[in-house]
Amino acid sequence: MRRVSKLLSIGEFARATGLTPKALRLYDELALLAPARVDPVSGYRYYQPEQLDQARLVAWLRRIGLPLARIRVICGLTPLAAASEVAAYWRETESDHAARRDLVTSLINRLSRKDTTMVGERQLSIRYAVGTDRGLVRPHNQDTAYADNQLLAVADGFGPTGHNASWTAVGALRSALAQGDLLNMLTEAAVAARDSVRARVGDTPDGSGTTLTALVWSGTQLGLVHIGDSRVYLLRDGELFQITHDHTVVQTMIDEGKLTPEEAASHPDRALLVRAFTDNAELTEPQIHLHEAQAGDRYLLCSDGLHTVVSRDTLVSILTSHTSPDHAVAELVAQANHSGGPDNIACVVAHLDAA
Repeated sequence: MRRVSKLLSIGEFARATGLTPKALRLYDELALLAPARVDPVSGYRYYQPEQLDQARLVAWLRRIGLPLARIRVICGLTPLAAASEVAAYWRETESDHAARRDLVTSLINRLSRKDTTMVGERQLSIRYAVGTDRGLVRPHNQDTAYADNQLLAVADGFGPTGHNASWTAVGALRSALAQGDLLNMLTEAAVAARDSVRARVGDTPDGSGTTLTALVWSGTQLGLVHIGDSRVYLLRDGELFQITHDHTVVQTMIDEGKLTPEEAASHPDRALLVRAFTDNAELTEPQIHLHEAQAGDRYLLCSDGLHTVVSRDTLVSILTSHTSPDHAVAELVAQANHSGGPDNIACVVAHLDAA
């Protein structure tokens, strides 16, 4: 005789899964978790015990913040594919949190300074140089580099129209800059750059896009706009600091303790971005924060065509030994090509001096 499972009432099912009856009714309406039977008179919902695992999965996914539309997709996948999708979502979430953390830090610093008289704050002067090169392998140069007395920027385009995307990002950022509060200006300029790239590549949705890494100079502070895997390095008192965070799959895995930096350098997905300016609105949130500058600081902005093939020690040596930004840029590009020049190269070197 075939055994029939006893149906669970919505209250029993809710207690067993950690979901509320209200949530279960919503999931039924959204065709995410349909009951096994609905009483035609009372409308009361009943569930099979075999549905408990799926309901618990939905509850866990909701607790980590997954939107319902994405949960519906995951519930239709094999366990292995579902695990991969959850991991991808969490990489995006970690990247979002990193960007928001930087912005919160900048806001706290800004608000703390708001009512404080800045005694003895000195203006600094800036010297800079720009270099780009196709490298030795790529047929075209899709990188863009730019510098003036207010803006230092590099952008690494990708896809068939990557060059258009990179110069569009830098051009839009430059055009949107104005006088006024630095943090507000950065936010508005970043939005302008993002929207301009989206409009440009959206006309031909072919997977094109760009990174953008830029410093905006106020005379006493630097504002950072960053998305992708181009980098900003600071040389201060002989020590080199990376002040950007790569928006890549491998960097997320490093952050999670799943990879070492050494393992990441040879990982097959090392160039895969989790954030960039593209036609995908979900991947276009840049890192924005303020950075206090000091006389003697030296900054390097560069695309991955430089930082992936030129060692950290070599960067320190070049930035330390050259008093001229032009000479430093020339040697950095030469070193990248000497290391095989596998990608396009873009870099900006800037020196801050006491005015």
